[in-house]
Amino acid sequence: MQLFFEPGPWQGERYRYAAEQMMLTLFPGERPEYPPELPPVLENGALFALSREGDQAVLTARVARQGELREGRSVFPGGQLDAPPEQVYHAVQHALKLAFYQAGTALLGREPPWGALTGVRPVKLPTRAMRAGATAEEAARELEREYHVSPVRARLATDCALASLEADRSLREGEVSLYIGIPFCPTRCAYCSFVSADAGRTLRLIEPYLEALETELDATGALLRETGLRVRTLYMGGGTPTTLTAAQMDRLLDRCRAALPLEGCTEYTVEAGRPDTITREKLAVLARQGIGRISINPQTLRDEVLEAIGRRHTARDIVRAMELAREAGFACVNMDLIAGLPRDSVEGFLASLDGVLAMGPENITVHTLALKKGSRLMEEGGALPSGEETAAMVDASLERLRQAGFVPYYLYRQKYMSGSLENVGWCLPGTGNLYNIAMMEELHTVISVGGGGVTKLVDRDSGRIVRVSNPKYPHDYLAMLDRVLEKKREIPAFYGR
Repeated sequence: MQLFFEPGPWQGERYRYAAEQMMLTLFPGERPEYPPELPPVLENGALFALSREGDQAVLTARVARQGELREGRSVFPGGQLDAPPEQVYHAVQHALKLAFYQAGTALLGREPPWGALTGVRPVKLPTRAMRAGATAEEAARELEREYHVSPVRARLATDCALASLEADRSLREGEVSLYIGIPFCPTRCAYCSFVSADAGRTLRLIEPYLEALETELDATGALLRETGLRVRTLYMGGGTPTTLTAAQMDRLLDRCRAALPLEGCTEYTVEAGRPDTITREKLAVLARQGIGRISINPQTLRDEVLEAIGRRHTARDIVRAMELAREAGFACVNMDLIAGLPRDSVEGFLASLDGVLAMGPENITVHTLALKKGSRLMEEGGALPSGEETAAMVDASLERLRQAGFVPYYLYRQKYMSGSLENVGWCLPGTGNLYNIAMMEELHTVISVGGGGVTKLVDRDSGRIVRVSNPKYPHDYLAMLDRVLEKKREIPAFYGR
């Protein structure tokens, strides 16, 4: 879709990102283009203009698509254009999105479930409203009124906001979360763009990677103690951490206990993930090391869909992995499903959901397929369920999970997500994962170690966030370990130590 901004002192090009966000929400199959000149006739594009009419400012959006043209208008007090630059930017950005939304939905003849709300973290809005004194009902109505969010999604967001507020109240000064990245998998799934290596081709990297990771853990633990920080939650993800052998996992967790200030840690999670990496021996190590929560992530229980996404296991292997987890004594297990996978259908997805519910996990995460750059699905294409079919899968999951006694406790959205939907973490009451909430809602500092890790240093009082990234790929991480260790010095500097 071509995007144009009328010239003028408002410098419309500054709002390209806002326009792109709304374009992806309304027309997810489109990609932005910025021709140097406006064509004589607007065909597949949007034209934005800002003007003053008396004491009001008016932002208009003219949107053309498939031979039709619609116009949207967003009116706000003209005095907001005389405010400090940051306030001007937010006022104009919001107006542009609303005007684009009006015109776009008029063309489409329907409204997306999240309305005009864009961005990764929709829960932050109702959380902010409730912190300011609003009830959950008032916060939900604000989402419906100001952003045209559907009542179902408004309730979903406010439920997660309540969980966020409860989690925030439980956090104490000086506490951080710690993420350990294991960027290896037995094979690469078709939808995946995470930084992970196929262990079958990179086995020689795993041992040197672990040695480097232990060095970073030692340095990180020393800096945390120097800064007076302690770990509240520990989360090991990937990749697939259980790609490691039982002995390697045991050694790594021993090093964590020796290196890190874990005296106040109340939550230990390891993504066991794929059933083709789960063994009785590995689960015994995790249980003995005090890991309280693991993930066993089927994504689907249909063998033909597993084959389509590149998994080398069957649905029966998933059931067996869950049986092993219960035999090992794990009382909190998470299972992931993805709506919108190739070769899947609404009926097939719901059968998978029913199958997962029958296995009795305490946490269930329902993801919506996002076509990510670098994934095999993005590069090679393939037949996928339509946006409408994917929406039917997700909508039905909301109802079935609530009926089964689950409550939503965190959610987020992504670019290029089918149907402009969401990913939601569900839990039985009292089994929510604090790390997931703190990380997604940026409630406190999350220190990341390992390849592809992104540390977020969070000032809880001001909300200031500083990001510190590790190299993405295992071989780069190994080559740049000295720089990784040096950048960890930003932890005490952020806290003024």
